[in-house]
Amino acid sequence: MLNLLYRRRSIRKYKPKKLDSQTIQVLIKAALLSPSSRGFQPWQFIVVDDSDVLTQLASSKKGAGFLKDAALGIVILADPAKSDVWIEDTSIAATILHLTAESLGLGSCWIQIRERRFSESETAEQYVRRILSIPENLKVASIISIGYPDETKTPYGDEDLQFDKVHWHNY
Repeated sequence: MLNLLYRRRSIRKYKPKKLDSQTIQVLIKAALLSPSSRGFQPWQFIVVDDSDVLTQLASSKKGAGFLKDAALGIVILADPAKSDVWIEDTSIAATILHLTAESLGLGSCWIQIRERRFSESETAEQYVRRILSIPENLKVASIISIGYPDETKTPYGDEDLQFDKVHWHNY
């Protein structure tokens, strides 16, 4: 597991290659197996592999343009009525998706939607909700882009770890 964490990097360049249905099913199962507070599982997922829709979602906020070249986007939603820690639960699901993608030889990148802007008059969440017909009771946390990497990044090493941020027994 530690080797997987050293290797996983945010990938923003993807090869123009689709994912097969078995790979997508593995990613979906991983997301559904994500831990959640008290087992409430407030999250839901919208799996997008349509290139036209991915291109629309790539406009959801500044810095998300690379999503248009991904093979897959997984939009992570939550029902805040089911859990007061839905933000944490969706974050855990996103992390599980990142690690699963890496284990499959895929690249991935987090696209923050919650608390981001599409335009002066519309939030990124409102934009994504409109594009995907998401009900008002659900919150849009993030989108995880996934695909075959078209860039190589050096894995992390121990020298990259900030051990000075670790405290023992007290601050």
